[in-house]
Amino acid sequence: QVVLVESGGGSAQSGGSLTLSCAASGHSPYCLAWFRQAPGKEREGVATVNSRSTTDYANSVKGRFSISKDNAGNTIIVYLQMNDLKPEDTAMYFCALSSTTFCSWLPSGYDWWGQGTQVAVSS
Repeated sequence: QVVLVESGGGSAQSGGSLTLSCAASGHSPYCLAWFRQAPGKEREGVATVNSRSTTDYANSVKGRFSISKDNAGNTIIVYLQMNDLKPEDTAMYFCALSSTTFCSWLPSGYDWWGQGTQVAVSS
């Protein structure tokens, strides 16, 4: 049973910063990704990191967001540092895990999902 638990969402002003974290029960190999979904929009990939520590970012967040990971025993903790936030970053953010080092940008590429954490950015 794989469980993902996100935390760290909240409110920020434009230009501000927030850090999200996701704790995932261990699985290797893996890809851990952050997705987000704004009201009325499709879920979109934001950033990915795999068990080889390869990272990738959506163009919309490159240079502003940073993904990193830590291991604590059998738990993987992935962070999403979000800087220079913009109102268009407002969304529910989800972490997702797949059992492969290939990091898809499609939600269908992931087997397990967290419950989501809300991020709201005001102008």
